[in-house]
Amino acid sequence: MPARGFYVTTPIYYISGTPHIGHAYSSVAVDIIARTARAHGPARSLTGTDEHGQKVAQAAEAAGATPQAYVDALAPRWRELQIAYDTRFDDFIRTTEPRHARASLALFERMRANGDVYESVYEGWYCTNDETFWPESKLIDGRCPNPECRRPVEWLSERNWFFRLSAYRDRLLELFRTDPDFLRPQSRYNEMMAVLEGGLDDLSISRSSFDWGIPLPGGGVLYVWFDALINYISALGWPDDPDGRFATFWPGVHVIGKEIARFHTLIWPAMLWSAGLEPPARVFAHGWILAEGEKMSKSLGNVIEPFALAERFGADAVRYFLFREAPFGTDFSISREKLRQRLNSDLGNDLGNLLRRSLAMLDRYRDGLVPEPTAGSIAEGVSDLPARVRDHVLAMRLREGLDEIWNLVTTLNRSIDERKPWELAKAGRGDELDAVLYDLCEGLRWLSILLFPYMPSKATEMWRQLGLSGTPEVRWPDELTWGRLAAGTQTDPGLPLFPRLEPEPDETEA
Repeated sequence: MPARGFYVTTPIYYISGTPHIGHAYSSVAVDIIARTARAHGPARSLTGTDEHGQKVAQAAEAAGATPQAYVDALAPRWRELQIAYDTRFDDFIRTTEPRHARASLALFERMRANGDVYESVYEGWYCTNDETFWPESKLIDGRCPNPECRRPVEWLSERNWFFRLSAYRDRLLELFRTDPDFLRPQSRYNEMMAVLEGGLDDLSISRSSFDWGIPLPGGGVLYVWFDALINYISALGWPDDPDGRFATFWPGVHVIGKEIARFHTLIWPAMLWSAGLEPPARVFAHGWILAEGEKMSKSLGNVIEPFALAERFGADAVRYFLFREAPFGTDFSISREKLRQRLNSDLGNDLGNLLRRSLAMLDRYRDGLVPEPTAGSIAEGVSDLPARVRDHVLAMRLREGLDEIWNLVTTLNRSIDERKPWELAKAGRGDELDAVLYDLCEGLRWLSILLFPYMPSKATEMWRQLGLSGTPEVRWPDELTWGRLAAGTQTDPGLPLFPRLEPEPDETEA
């Protein structure tokens, strides 16, 4: 861990519409990373909603509401998403908050004072749905080139403020070449390098044809993407920083969807440099969740509703599935049947039965009391496991972190099968029996700590059944030492951790 605090953010979610499983995916990823970081030192996480722009203004008008009333009504649903998936954030920022407006205007003024902002007339094709200007060469049959949109664009002519983004091309190229980990995974890095090598145009950073946004002195409002990106530092108290949060936690790590990599890795670093600030430490642009092999979209009618999914399978099972099914960063498919299979096999058979069998044998042979600590082969094999898991997670290799943890699940299950505690008990080999039982209980304690970032509720239930107080949210360097489970601890077996789930009559692959 770096000496300074660790800071990780979700994308700022555009409030128009309702949350889908892709939003939950980003939020859970950041939650896993932040919980792991907190186990080693100061860490902070952020999520929030992007509430300005023409699309919001038009949606509010269609709903017969003011834009502020419209976003005020939608914001609670995005907080509910965090509750539904047990994601714990240190801050939830809304771009309509005064603290954000102050920071956005301060950044704008710094950039203007540095000569990087100038006035000019903008004429070009604009997609209201994406809040994006597109050069004519990028249009597809006169429509927005974003495959998620493909809506007609409109020709706009406005007198706006512009950012000299083109002046930062060489510095961006240097950043990408000297720090190849700045943008991961490699496929996203390659895409943005190709954009840079093709050159950058200056960017219009204000709008004058509508007024739903952060107002600028002299008229107009900030372009929605310009003000949205600033949330990552306005939430840290920049520029005033009265609590020292910005000094402690910036630069941070951004977890985003791959479709918005250009904004976060080309425009955002240049904005920060222009204001005399450091760029983000890293950007990780993950892939899309597919339904039956296709990107989810409302027009296709294949959007997976995240609240119903959590209700059906449990938030922890969905969290596990999202990061065990595929390497973080790639596209992958999700279905209810795949989820049910993972729940019944990995979680029910492998992990849940391990806990149930271990505590049942402890109850049968030792009245549920943990025997004296031992330091055998299992202890030797896991000595560097916490460091491996930490390194994977903080490098955004979330499936690899789970794979490391599951090796311990496999080792403990194999220990039961090979050492056969029931035969040791029958033969009166008490010391060997105690050694097996202790290994199982201590291994389960380790699992509850290591799994807490991935499955906080179920890991806490494991912790409770082991007879431990508090929660497994502990400092790993202090607690992940073999033998810390005290002899004589009274375990308390409860209900199955993951009861077997049968398919519902109308459950389909989608």
